[in-house]
Amino acid sequence: MKFNGIVRLLVADDHQLFRQGIIKLLEESDKIVIVGEASNGKELIQKHTEVKPDVILSDISMPLKTGTEAMKTILRNDRSAKVLFLSMHTDDEYIYTVLKAGGLGLLSKNVMKGELVNAIITVAQGKKYFIGKTEEELNDIIYRYDFLNIGETEKNIDPLSSKEKEVLIYVGQGLTSESIAAKMFLNRRTIDSHRAKIMEKLNLKSLPDLMKLAVEFAYVNRKKE
Repeated sequence: MKFNGIVRLLVADDHQLFRQGIIKLLEESDKIVIVGEASNGKELIQKHTEVKPDVILSDISMPLKTGTEAMKTILRNDRSAKVLFLSMHTDDEYIYTVLKAGGLGLLSKNVMKGELVNAIITVAQGKKYFIGKTEEELNDIIYRYDFLNIGETEKNIDPLSSKEKEVLIYVGQGLTSESIAAKMFLNRRTIDSHRAKIMEKLNLKSLPDLMKLAVEFAYVNRKKE
């Protein structure tokens, strides 16, 4: 929905007193109209479908589904959805969580009214709003925390031999057993045996589980190159 100067806002927070306080505060602005409210992540998804707001103002920590989980679901169905998150925590880890969920901004729950209104309008225009953070700094946060997650992936594959890790990389690149065998100068049976051992050592229960880890590990190795 195109932003026309008056922001249609959906507010989500599981604490009723805080939610009502925010709504009352924002109703004083002639630039914002409240079109709905939600008390948990599941209700937020439902309300968004019903009212199609310009912006969602949401807490991160909510029952049933968190704000970030709800946003991921909403974005799968509506790529134009825009959300500004509120939290008691605004450090880099939370900024990373918001960015990976598709959020456009994060503010402290102690924010002043003027700053909150300004942030809502900025997000309605499709721009990011993270206090004191440049686009370069936001990209740096994503880069740093992606590598923390990569470290976890590397720990997960520690039990594998060097040959098994090589096979895993090729699986993550989408190669068939025949193609992997040709690259490694081995026969297909040996590759299939490596795949079976990988699944056994890492306690993977299905081929989709293997593919997910393989793609992550292949990504890790691309980052190192």
